[in-house]
Amino acid sequence: MATGADVRDILELGGVESENTGTINKKDIINSDKKKSKKSSETLTFKRPEGMHREVYALLYSDKKDAPPLLPSDTTQGYRTVKAKLGSKKVRPWKWMPFTNPARKDGAMFYHWRRAAEEGKDYPFARFNKTVQVPVYSEQEYQMYLHDDAWTKAETDHLFDLARRFDLRFVVIHDRYDHQQFKKRSVEDLKERYYHICAKLANIRAAPGTDLKIPVFDAGHERRRKEQLERLYNRTPEQVAEEEYLIQELRKIETRKKEREKRTQDLQKLITAADTTTEQRRAERKAPKKKLPQKKETEKPAVPETAGIKFPDFKSAGVTLRSQRMKLPSSVGQKKIKALEQMLMELGVDLNPMPTEEIVQMFNELRSDLVLLYELKQAFANCEYELQMLRHRYEALAKAGSIGPLSAEGAHPDGQAGLGIEEGKGDAKDQIIDVVGAPLTPNSRKRRESASSSSSIKKVKKP
Repeated sequence: MATGADVRDILELGGVESENTGTINKKDIINSDKKKSKKSSETLTFKRPEGMHREVYALLYSDKKDAPPLLPSDTTQGYRTVKAKLGSKKVRPWKWMPFTNPARKDGAMFYHWRRAAEEGKDYPFARFNKTVQVPVYSEQEYQMYLHDDAWTKAETDHLFDLARRFDLRFVVIHDRYDHQQFKKRSVEDLKERYYHICAKLANIRAAPGTDLKIPVFDAGHERRRKEQLERLYNRTPEQVAEEEYLIQELRKIETRKKEREKRTQDLQKLITAADTTTEQRRAERKAPKKKLPQKKETEKPAVPETAGIKFPDFKSAGVTLRSQRMKLPSSVGQKKIKALEQMLMELGVDLNPMPTEEIVQMFNELRSDLVLLYELKQAFANCEYELQMLRHRYEALAKAGSIGPLSAEGAHPDGQAGLGIEEGKGDAKDQIIDVVGAPLTPNSRKRRESASSSSSIKKVKKP
């Protein structure tokens, strides 16, 4: 059975009277809320004012009513229990002490703060004072090896004295040079005299058999370099624009030359592929007809990749349909596919024939030959169009008077060959280099004619 103390404990009731009697009275039940408020008021914390950030409020007050830390500290206990952990060691003493810089030769005394343990040590930044070792020569060495009619000894001594003072900064040396007492010299003259003496002294004082690194100064090259730089700097805006235009034209010419060479190589590959296919067909006709069907697949001649269509080989394991071998590869473009279908319709060939072994092989060979024929026709049309463009351009230049007119046979009056029809269709077609670059298609004719109006055609001698 539950007693009255258990009930009071469950209802969180207390009091002197109820504890003594052990029973629940009316006051305990009515005044229970007031007792709770008293208990909660004892542990009530201050509310954060509106508009104040939590971090700012945490600096003012904490749950344990501790004062905020004076210094930030790195602890993993959370921001509420952060406290500064100051060390218990003694601080190293610092002293205001004098020092001298060994790099200075005037004996100046300075003062700064420094640790007491470093008292008496050298100034740490003096090690950064690097000086150039300028050679010193004697009177006898000068008279025997360093004498020069264009330089006196007093002038040479003055040069080396300035070299020591200004650490071989020859622009400053030239500015401080005594041009009133001595002859007026340029920076290149001063450098040439200094490095000539250094090389002479290095050769004299070197031990026999040692490999020397003698400094060499080319004064003539330095003068030409500065003169060229001055000319480059003094260019007018018109000259700069003209140079940029010429550079762009040169890049265009090189690009067109590369394109022409590439087209020539592609055309040569097509011609080689056509010749190879023709020879193969002749060899097959002369060969005996009794051959196994497997040998027809294996004994295929080596044809370049650009010749016709390269059908994929189905060598993977598993069942495949023979009609898949007639499917055109993805490398064939839509334009070629449409042209191929048009040619097949003109020849009266079914686009999807019965896929027997012999029909599949012959149908693929036919389409490959038709694509090769289509590419050859395109290449021939491009060459014919280029030839017509060159002929018209030549006639325009001949009318302007820069080139003589063509004769009836297509030869130039001065004995050089022109661009006649017979020459364009002969073997010399691939030797003509179009400097301006003829267009590949009629759509780009207007764009190229504006650039070709001011250029001349390269003449080719008759073979």
